[in-house]
Order: sequence, then structure tokens, then C-alpha cells
Amino acid sequence: MSAHPKDNTEDDLAPTETQGYKVGQSKTVAELAALDQEDESLQRWKASLGLGGKAGAGGSKKVILKTLFLSSPTLSKDITIDLTQSPTELAKLKKEPLTIKEGVEYSVGITFTVENEIVSGLRFLQVVKRTGIAVDKTEAMLGSYGPQEAHYTKVFASEESPSGMLARSGTYSVRSRVMDDDKHIWLDFEWGFKLGKEW
Repeated sequence: MSAHPKDNTEDDLAPTETQGYKVGQSKTVAELAALDQEDESLQRWKASLGLGGKAGAGGSKKVILKTLFLSSPTLSKDITIDLTQSPTELAKLKKEPLTIKEGVEYSVGITFTVENEIVSGLRFLQVVKRTGIAVDKTEAMLGSYGPQEAHYTKVFASEESPSGMLARSGTYSVRSRVMDDDKHIWLDFEWGFKLGKEW
């Protein structure tokens, strides 16, 4: 028996499985570009993934998370977390929580790039806890993306921040994760926020 209590965060961050869905065989950009060249709809799909007839740059696929941001109509400028910081700098975000204004509509979003090969079934998972109890979970399917230099941006559904004295007391801990169909975790970090009367 373990001397430490079980950390339920891993269970909280487990993606929902779709019954009957099986991950397809991985193919390189070059292999996909050469398939079914006479199929017009497939060619449009390939173009949407950035395949446009050109082969990948070689090497293994790579998803690079650039930023996580919060936007709100009540904010003059998005609150942005630079995900390219060192692990030490990212760890500070747990101890130095952001302030989110209570009772306002806000959205969370991410920016990222994909290099070398297609990544399929990319998804965003986030668990918010207060005093160790999960109070919110977000799971969003981002989709499949091909390699390109430009950043991809995904904004998730708007939420309203809690309000009231009870909501403002204490800090919320957040764990955010981005993973793909192959269960490869591209991002996994913790940060915190507190609620205030102003941003």
C-alpha cells in the first residue's frame, strides 16, 4: 500500500473515450500527399491540413504550445501565459496566481504550431480545483493539424467566473494538458488564479 494518498488529478485529466473509435495507422505527410490523388474531397481535406502536395520536412511530429490566454469583453488586453518559458518559470505560475474578475464572461484559448508531420486528435484538457476538490473540467477536441509555420489559435467556449465573497476567498489551482490520439502529452503544467473585484 502506498504511503501517499492517490492523486486523482490523473483520473480527472483522462480524456473521454468514444466507444468504437480506433486510432488509425499513422502516415507521414509524404505518404498522405501521394494517396488518392484523383479524389477531389480528399485533396481538399489534405489542403486543409497544409499538405498541398508538398512532403513534410522530415523528422518526428512536434506540437509546440506557444501561449495560453484569457480573453474577456471586460479586458482591454488578453492575459497571456507564455508556454515557451522554462519549466522553472512556468512553475512560478502556481505560486503567483493570476487575478480573474468575478462574475464576468471570459474565454480560454491557446496558440500552437505543428512541425514535420500531421498530429491527429489533438485535445485540450483542464481541471480546476479549489481546496483539492475539482470544481470545473474542460475537455475540448482541437482536431487534426498539419505542419505549417503560422500559429494555430483555438478559443474555447465562454464561461462566467464565479462571484461573491465565498468565491473570492482562496486560490484555485489549474492543471492544463494538451495530448493527441496517440496519448502523447505535448503540454502538462499547473497554474493558479484567484477571483477579485477587478482584473
